[in-house]
Amino acid sequence: MDPQVIIARRVAKELKNGDLVNLGIGIPTLVAHYVPSDLKVFFQSENGLIGTGPIPEQGMAHPTLTDAGGRPISALPGASAFDSAMSFGLIRGGHVDVTVLGGLQVDAHGLLANWMIPGKMVPGMGGAMDLVSGAKRVIVAMQHAAKGKSKIVAKCTLPLTSARPVNLVVTDMAVIGFPDGKATLLETAPGISIGEVMAVTDAELVVPDIVPEMKI
Repeated sequence: MDPQVIIARRVAKELKNGDLVNLGIGIPTLVAHYVPSDLKVFFQSENGLIGTGPIPEQGMAHPTLTDAGGRPISALPGASAFDSAMSFGLIRGGHVDVTVLGGLQVDAHGLLANWMIPGKMVPGMGGAMDLVSGAKRVIVAMQHAAKGKSKIVAKCTLPLTSARPVNLVVTDMAVIGFPDGKATLLETAPGISIGEVMAVTDAELVVPDIVPEMKI
């Protein structure tokens, strides 16, 4: 199974009926494809829409109906559109139940770096800082390593997104939580051993006696 699909399918299992959910760009956008049909969640686009639908068919995209990354989206029946001030009021006011964001690094205490790499062009920080600080639950969806380097690190070397730690990290190899502020291995991906996870993880992981396999 494609690594990004593994991540998206596992993250989708974290959503609950009635959740207001914000999906970041990249892997997080795939999560919407794997939400069970009997689960009613509301997706928010931070540029001002609740009730985002699937990518429109070719020729049906509307130039003013896009997600926060500028990609065409559709609006489901009953969707609500509003300005950015209202959208960020929802985020900063703690009304978003779950945000799913990509990541460049997450450290051993759950601190996230995902908005810039020093020396490279940054188009803008977007809403990541507000989302990590304001959402009730923060899930990071990212690959475990990039270019042979672990993205689960002892300490972030890139600029932090927020001083608030995230709740959960889902990678193509593992699910990691942060009870008591310590990176803890909660699940392994199908066919991946604990040893394989440990071998590509820079941060020290707490490993419980029983670590189940992801159910995706």
